[in-house]
Amino acid sequence: MVKFLKQNKVVILLSGKYAGKKAVIVQEYNEGDAVRPYGHAIVAGIAKAPLSVTKRMSKKTQAKRSKLKPFVKVVNYNHLMPTRYSVNVKLDKDLVSKGNLKDAAKKAKARKEVKSKFESHFQTGENRWFFNKLRF
Repeated sequence: MVKFLKQNKVVILLSGKYAGKKAVIVQEYNEGDAVRPYGHAIVAGIAKAPLSVTKRMSKKTQAKRSKLKPFVKVVNYNHLMPTRYSVNVKLDKDLVSKGNLKDAAKKAKARKEVKSKFESHFQTGENRWFFNKLRF
């Protein structure tokens, strides 16, 4: 079977709290492991997308509206819908790993890492569609 769920691939979550949200695969586990004996992946996504910004707005308002809220979680492959797109965001695999997602403090640190990387990528203007809210 062809392995098409690879790192940096954009997926849409299908169930749970973040259903309908876009995410990027950080690390994939095709064969599973002892705790999760099924294919799964660590994903980092956008829980709340940045709002639209115009030139008339003040710099403070623009900065406030350009913020986003990320999430990081482990998801079963059955709850992911792959897209043909990929986003080239370099996330630190040491910070965003299974071991760190179990501890609340380390998970918060991983979320901050993802937030900073996503916001800097958003400021460059690349992959604008990834940072827009999914309308359906």
